[in-house]
Amino acid sequence: MNKLSLIIHQNQYLFEILKEIKLDTQYQLMLTRNNSDEIIKILKKENKDFLTIILDINDSNIENALLIEKPTKLSNLLQKISLAFLKKKYSATSNISIGKYKINLNSRQISLGNSNLKLTEKELELIMYLYDSKNEKKSSHIRKDVWGHSENVETHTVETHIYRLRKKIVDKFNDNEFIISEKNGYKIK
Repeated sequence: MNKLSLIIHQNQYLFEILKEIKLDTQYQLMLTRNNSDEIIKILKKENKDFLTIILDINDSNIENALLIEKPTKLSNLLQKISLAFLKKKYSATSNISIGKYKINLNSRQISLGNSNLKLTEKELELIMYLYDSKNEKKSSHIRKDVWGHSENVETHTVETHIYRLRKKIVDKFNDNEFIISEKNGYKIK
């Protein structure tokens, strides 16, 4: 797993303190002298998660900035950094776009415009499994991978769940094309 990047904007003193307490074992510490835009571009291009520590409100236009007011206790600073990264992680896992829909994994809701539909845990697992699959998935594979049943077990669990999920989607969003049944199995459009 890549280390999270912690950019210290124009504060050599704070950078040295964080290195001294060995925060660089947990985060990749970086110091910017002037403009942090170039480092941020590189981190975004590499798809790395980062946070920029700023001490001046005038720098608040910097992306992913955490303003630290002086004076502050080191323990409070470390807590704010951890909390900021947790919030970013929570937010990143919250909303996924699937076609014209938004899915919030944390609240287990699917949305289209201003309409929301609550999903069960299995419905969400089923949607994410089909969405993550490149090809159609047979009922036997879905039964094994989502429900943990043997491929040899004959049951209508998958068909029943897909039928109910399709009905919920049609009733709420009037969409018959969200989960498609094809010759080789099911897929998300």
